[in-house]
Amino acid sequence: MRFKKEKLSTEEAKKIDLILYLSSLGFQPAQIRNLEYWYNSPLRMEQQPSFKVTKKLNLWFDHGLGKGGTLIDFGILYHKCTVSELLQILNADFSLQQHDPIPLRKNFPPINKIVITGEYPLTTPSLLSYIKTRKIPIEIAKQYCLEIHYNLSGRFYFGIGFKNNSGGFEIRNIYFKTSSSPKDITTLKNGSNKVAVFEGFIDFLSFKTMIKNDKKTSQDFIILNSVSFFERARPIMESYSQIELYLDRDFAGINCTQRALSWSDKFIDKSLLYKNHKDINEWLMNSK
Repeated sequence: MRFKKEKLSTEEAKKIDLILYLSSLGFQPAQIRNLEYWYNSPLRMEQQPSFKVTKKLNLWFDHGLGKGGTLIDFGILYHKCTVSELLQILNADFSLQQHDPIPLRKNFPPINKIVITGEYPLTTPSLLSYIKTRKIPIEIAKQYCLEIHYNLSGRFYFGIGFKNNSGGFEIRNIYFKTSSSPKDITTLKNGSNKVAVFEGFIDFLSFKTMIKNDKKTSQDFIILNSVSFFERARPIMESYSQIELYLDRDFAGINCTQRALSWSDKFIDKSLLYKNHKDINEWLMNSK
């Protein structure tokens, strides 16, 4: 039996499966030893996995930071927020199941490391159809994305792939979204002193769709690929003289935007363009 609550309690949040939660954020284990899952730390940059989740205890420990604890402890570090703010983030994203309190997501991919088996131009009809449903022209999607074939738990899948700076991919199709390791931001440079910042690549493609007839528009782009990378991207953003923020109109996106506006007047909130919608793609899909 499934049910939704108006507000998630701290005790309920602690019972959310940490491994599934990390997977929902785009982090997959680099190694699995018995019931210990090892990750490249989501809290900092590293090349060797030193972030451990003990499945039996549902607890984490980051050996590089010397810190650990429950999902609550992780969440406030990862999102850089208070406990009450974290509960709002979790409450917005998750349902609870009475006898198995873990995130419920349709078509949630299995928790194993994704192995990329091929990178090709976008040609599969179902992927092109999905792009069209998001009101993004095929030629724009083909310019920035690839068709990715990958192996997961011995099964083969394919999706629209958007590459990050470390060689990993954000992967989407009509059924689910996932990502391959390593997880990172994507920067696209055109030699400009102005940069536009997006949470995900679908929003970036939506922006390119919006300005496709404006030949004079030229700027650099940062696609976070996860709002949790906002703080990590700060030094890059602040190297520009003007930073336009096209973040989601949800709690996490608005919170990041407000923090940035307090840092410097170089940051500009552009989300008012789609103030009655969750994000720029939703606005695009509902525009005439």
